[in-house]
Amino acid sequence: MSGNGAVWGRVRSRLRAFPERLAACGAEAAAYGRCVQASTAPGGRLRKDLCAQEFEALRSCFAAAAKKTLTGGR
Repeated sequence: MSGNGAVWGRVRSRLRAFPERLAACGAEAAAYGRCVQASTAPGGRLRKDLCAQEFEALRSCFAAAAKKTLTGGR
């Protein structure tokens, strides 16, 4: 069981790094938020795929951040 502690230590360090890595997606998150906000403003209508380009950029950024976290930043 002593080897198990090393595994959990690595997992904890990766989880601690994840919010910092997600913070790098601020520009993408802001662009997506602006798109959704503009679509839901008075008179606006939020429709499927209206902000698809902004969402895809945000999703790609999150996926890259998750991958960096899983690989230890490599």
